[in-house]
Amino acid sequence: MIREPRIVPTPLDQLRPTQITVGLREVQEKRVHWRTKRGKSKFLGNHLIPVIHGFKDRLYVIDHHHLARALHDEGVEEVAIAVIADLRRLDRESFWNFMDARGWMHPYDEQGRRRSYRELPRTVADLKDDPYRSLAGELRHAGGFSKDTTPFSEFLWADFLRRRIERRQVERRFNAALRTALRLARSLEADYLPGWCGPVRR
Repeated sequence: MIREPRIVPTPLDQLRPTQITVGLREVQEKRVHWRTKRGKSKFLGNHLIPVIHGFKDRLYVIDHHHLARALHDEGVEEVAIAVIADLRRLDRESFWNFMDARGWMHPYDEQGRRRSYRELPRTVADLKDDPYRSLAGELRHAGGFSKDTTPFSEFLWADFLRRRIERRQVERRFNAALRTALRLARSLEADYLPGWCGPVRR
């Protein structure tokens, strides 16, 4: 589908998330990056937030949730968006069924449990922290797996790590958890995940 950039600034508080969680550690890194960024207006113009124009005339974010949350926490009130699709004609159930089928939503909570679309946050400010999502993000930056076009690929890695590393270690000894994650990422246990960079089977 063709992206339709909106040059007119859109209030951040009008954007509806399509996932329940983010990694707040990653959000904090983006906040630090924003504070040191020169040419903030140009940066925003080059980082359009992709949205679906959907049910009840609302704008639903389908990517860059971490950036949107970071900008919100930094006091940014407006962003530029790119409309990926106009689904306003669909009723509630048809809209969410389509979003789910296209991989444009990820209704899983901080425990990795699937929830109803009715439990999605109403604003980016309400996104919850999933420390395993932060761990997965750092794992990719450390070379544990490669960037992949699979929707919500880092959440798939987060769920993989959630089942193998204690949450207490992720929260209290993050660097040690990352070392464990790197070892796990290169094992054959992870060979089904997007962007896997482990040894080639013979």
